Amino acid sequence: MQQKQNNTALVWFRNNLRVNDNNSLTKATENHDNVIAVFFFDPKFFNKDRFGFRKTEKFRAQFLLESIKNLEENLAKLNITLLTYFESPEERISQLCSEFSINTIYTQKEWTPEELLSNRGIQKSLVESLKIIEDFDQFLYHPEHVTSNFSKIPDVFTVFRKKIEKYVSVLPEVKPTLMPVDNLLSVSTKIPTIEDLGYSTFKTSPKTAFPFKGGEDAALKRLHYYFFETKKVSFYKKTRNGLVGIDYSTKFSSWLANGSISPKTIYWNLKRFEEQHGKNQSTYWVIFELIWRDYFKYISLKHDAKIFKIGGILDRDYEWKNNQNTIQKWIDGETHDSFVNANMIELKETGWMSNRGRQNVASYFAKELLQDWRIGAAYFESMLIDYDVHSNYGNWMYVAGVGNDPRDRKFNVKLQADRYDNNHSFRNLWLQKTLF
Repeated sequence: MQQKQNNTALVWFRNNLRVNDNNSLTKATENHDNVIAVFFFDPKFFNKDRFGFRKTEKFRAQFLLESIKNLEENLAKLNITLLTYFESPEERISQLCSEFSINTIYTQKEWTPEELLSNRGIQKSLVESLKIIEDFDQFLYHPEHVTSNFSKIPDVFTVFRKKIEKYVSVLPEVKPTLMPVDNLLSVSTKIPTIEDLGYSTFKTSPKTAFPFKGGEDAALKRLHYYFFETKKVSFYKKTRNGLVGIDYSTKFSSWLANGSISPKTIYWNLKRFEEQHGKNQSTYWVIFELIWRDYFKYISLKHDAKIFKIGGILDRDYEWKNNQNTIQKWIDGETHDSFVNANMIELKETGWMSNRGRQNVASYFAKELLQDWRIGAAYFESMLIDYDVHSNYGNWMYVAGVGNDPRDRKFNVKLQADRYDNNHSFRNLWLQKTLF
């Protein structure tokens, strides 16, 4: 281990809102005498996008606030102060660096256009001697061990998966170092409220399949429950296409999306579970889904901003429409299809939708209604608690026929409803009006 430097590091949290298995935090606490943490509630993420949706709706905003509160508590246990600001990093970070004599910033490496724009704005405002150390910290399989050339990433998932599984290992988790008590700052900031961010307070729907709170503690509690308390992970492959209740799937995606838990933490806990209770297709399938998550990140690294273009990574030229009335009916659950409607009402009232539901409503939007798939993707971005830029746009491209599906399939929504909701319990849950 190298000698600690007598200086101050700033850990700028982005979508890595955890203390365990956090490379930026671990490096900062190992290498510096003083460590300060910061998170920015960047106003641009609460404004309207080009399609008229708020980039972050109330469900994800609430989950983010809970995650930051928990991060603040967990950092305090390491004697690290978290400063929070409801302003853009470009406006504040240089001031912070001079105020606290910071010489190194540690942060998660991002590569999508909005984040890169933010990075460029920040670099312009900083003195040249200040170092920025970025880490790919959102992968199961670290990019440095996968490829030095992202253009070589296969455009078919199965090819990618087989190579990864054969040749690449998952790295061990990392742990931050406890800082001395005098590392805590005498100054403090206040985490904004949901009203500060421009929303009204709301109660979670009692019908939701995702009644969970944000934050690392809640993520680890869910992991322990799903793996070790109930052992439901042993049946995951059989139940993962469910629609009702909290236990048909792992529900890890929301915590993964804002980095309250790392995919490596899930992986190594799963390996521990398999040692104790045995492995089967279901336990493997959790890893399989984590590889899909990685894959969409690699596709985004390979194809850059093409994942946001109408022709997708295939440059396909479909005849997309933008009919406001049709789109609004889809959003409000007023289409001609009851299965689509039930899923869309669930999303509107809870910020959650099952994976099975998402595939069906997206296919219906793009292939049946023939609307511009990017509008559907932007609505999901706004509404979903577990919105992840790469998975969201990767999945929408896939379903719309402009992504990684070589077969360009269209879902038969009626058949899907018969198969996955044959007793109408899901549709009854969301389509029947309650008296009170």
